[in-house]
Amino acid sequence: MKCPIYKIFIVACFCLLSHLDASAQVVRSGAVHVDSHSQLVKNYTDSLAIYRHRIDSLAEENRRLKLSSEAPLLDGKYYKLFVPLTFYHSLAKNKFSLGSDSAMQSLENKYIENALMNIYLKRQDLVANSENNLQKADGATPEIDVPVHHDAGLVEKISPTTIEPTKTPVEVLVKRPNFWTIKGDYYLQFLQNYVSSNWYKGGESTYSMLGSITMEANYNNKQKVKWDNKLEMKLGFLTSRSDSLHSFKASEDLIRYTGKLGLQASKKWYYTLQVLASTQFYRGYKSNDERIYSDFLSPFDLNISLGMDYTVEAFNKKLTGNVHLAPAAYNFRFVKRKELATRYNLEEGKKTLHDIGSQFTIDLMWKFTDQINWKMRIYGFTTYKRAEFEWENTFVFKFNRYISTNVFIYPRFDDGVARDGHHGYWQLKEFASVGFAYSF
Repeated sequence: MKCPIYKIFIVACFCLLSHLDASAQVVRSGAVHVDSHSQLVKNYTDSLAIYRHRIDSLAEENRRLKLSSEAPLLDGKYYKLFVPLTFYHSLAKNKFSLGSDSAMQSLENKYIENALMNIYLKRQDLVANSENNLQKADGATPEIDVPVHHDAGLVEKISPTTIEPTKTPVEVLVKRPNFWTIKGDYYLQFLQNYVSSNWYKGGESTYSMLGSITMEANYNNKQKVKWDNKLEMKLGFLTSRSDSLHSFKASEDLIRYTGKLGLQASKKWYYTLQVLASTQFYRGYKSNDERIYSDFLSPFDLNISLGMDYTVEAFNKKLTGNVHLAPAAYNFRFVKRKELATRYNLEEGKKTLHDIGSQFTIDLMWKFTDQINWKMRIYGFTTYKRAEFEWENTFVFKFNRYISTNVFIYPRFDDGVARDGHHGYWQLKEFASVGFAYSF
């Protein structure tokens, strides 16, 4: 195996200097002055610097001339001679090994190992580090036996490949907004009063029941259009011992629908078309009287009005509702039983009545507390010849979510019927009840 002359020369010089340095140690042990030792070390380091400069020059020349791949290139075998002296375990193992690995080493490796071993044996004070410390610091450089060649070739310039974005299918669920608001109010209440036949103040026992259902379905698309729908149904019965003709009579009877279609004019005002329709479920009687005073579709009232609605919100939204003012209104009345025509301001023998006039409706709810509220409805219609006025008041006292008491006061004015000698054109209805109630 051939070895370049300059490599052998470098190793030989390094060994010679090592022997000289070792001889200087022996002389110093014979009381040689410290200055000679300092001079020897200086000469040693200067020689290393000169040889390193020469090796760098040769390496640069080697790269410049672009030697063939068969020519040996400078490699990293000589770094051990120029770094701070380190004790390498592999060197000692190779030196004292009897196997074939030691015989296969190159001549330059043998020179390097001999130079380092000579220093290990004669100048231990120059060895600054060990291979164990280098491994702990994770900085030990592996020994390079075969140089690594990088043959870089030029290729034609190509445009970069466009990376297509990854498309992941995404399911988008679009829900249609719900502009409807559904709510309701229900209650079923009872009242019982018992008086014995020999009660010293007299009186009679009575039993009564009242059921009410109120349902609302309101549409508001938040774009100036509203459509409100409310259906009210009430039915109550009363029994008394004094009535020998009827086992029970209707004490409260109502079917009423209110519909409003509005177009927003401003923040709280709407142009509104309102429809009111009302009748009752059951026949109406008086105590110990066989005459029928009212019945289903007797009467039936339909009122259509065109005007404006005002939205009421006051007292921190505790008072809410709306006011409907209609300068133009049409009222239609139908009486199925002809014998009741005159009672409801129709001509005798006719079943229908048509009126044109003005109308207003006020629906308010005042929530005093969570347990007490006041529901109020005021209705007025006039043909400028006759007038109807109704004022319904319901006071609700809630004991808990399901138990409540209602007080109902209902004054009414109607100058289209015969005048009463005691009350005139005014009529009054009032009751109080307690029982089950539920709202949503």
